[in-house]
Amino acid sequence: MFVRITTDSTLRPNTLRDLGMASHSNALVNLSEFSYRKGSEIYGEKEPAEYVYQVKSGAVRSYKLLSDGRRQIGAFHLVGDIFGLENGSEHRFTTEAIVDTTVRLIKRQSLEIVAESDAMVARNLLSMTTNNLQHAEDHMLLLGRKTSLERVAAFLLEMDKRLTAAGVMALPMSRRDIADYLGLTLETVSRALSRLHELGVLGFIGNTQRQIMLLDRHQLASLDLQP
Repeated sequence: MFVRITTDSTLRPNTLRDLGMASHSNALVNLSEFSYRKGSEIYGEKEPAEYVYQVKSGAVRSYKLLSDGRRQIGAFHLVGDIFGLENGSEHRFTTEAIVDTTVRLIKRQSLEIVAESDAMVARNLLSMTTNNLQHAEDHMLLLGRKTSLERVAAFLLEMDKRLTAAGVMALPMSRRDIADYLGLTLETVSRALSRLHELGVLGFIGNTQRQIMLLDRHQLASLDLQP
């Protein structure tokens, strides 16, 4: 049986701006913080969607287990990202902490109550839902690409926009995570990264090779655009 290992901080009132959400009223809402150890489940598929989450530190993966036991990762949630916002009453994916992670929680009902009287909050929630849909569509197109090199190139470009600091992209996820996100095998991802290294597109820092320097973004983008 899976056990969630968390540490709960004190529940305290905050404004929606603390979540990075614009608000006309800037009403006070109760936010709490939970810390999850690496590999711990945050919530499971088909559990009640009672809370909305934001990554304060660390990183989170959302995934489904397929009928044959394979894992399909649908999204990676990084610092500042809000996740767990569902159209229905249940979560559609399981989420886990990729590394030691702290998340903020707010009751979904609290958001919905504020949105009823605050048009800006309502627009924020609609924008988040639209962005989630766009990501799902982009991911579907990514999985339909013809070559593994294209998929890896697209993934690196996505992470470059979200992670790069001082020219270095520090990936919190493993190559197994990347493979399950791209619908590839671990070996195929490793070969694609090695090929990009041979082409001079990227360089590795450290023994784990999770820190990557993109040396030629133009060439990487051209690989992503191949038919």
